[in-house]
Amino acid sequence: MLYKFLLMVHIFSAILGMGPGFVMMHVLKKAKTMSELRHAYQIRNQLHIFVMIGGTLLIVTGLLMGWIHPYLFRTGWYMLSLTLFLIALGFGPVILSPRSKPIKKFLHEYAAGEEIPDLYYSMADRLFLAERVENAIFLVVIALMILKPF
Repeated sequence: MLYKFLLMVHIFSAILGMGPGFVMMHVLKKAKTMSELRHAYQIRNQLHIFVMIGGTLLIVTGLLMGWIHPYLFRTGWYMLSLTLFLIALGFGPVILSPRSKPIKKFLHEYAAGEEIPDLYYSMADRLFLAERVENAIFLVVIALMILKPF
């Protein structure tokens, strides 16, 4: 009974936590002016709260399910999923944060009009590349969780 409850929380956490993570960069790409871009980053920050809560619940419920059924720690799909998930979580502080801090500073300090300068796009391209890699890792984790191939 507890395992089924944890599994339900795990699945909802994946939907509510990972779903917004897949659209965060697309919200930013729709901005055409600096005002829209600043607003898009505000929306992105709000979406990121769901990603952080969902990610935390995913790792906690996943580990608790492994604790209830220790055989999971001997399955390849579970261990690879866990490893990839932890790698993807490490993207935040190690790769994404250093690439997003200059953008945040730029958005705060830029006052030269409404046109989005090329400098922003070069910084955003580096951030978006890392986010695409992270999203690809999450897609592999989701596939492993569904298919349990080994």
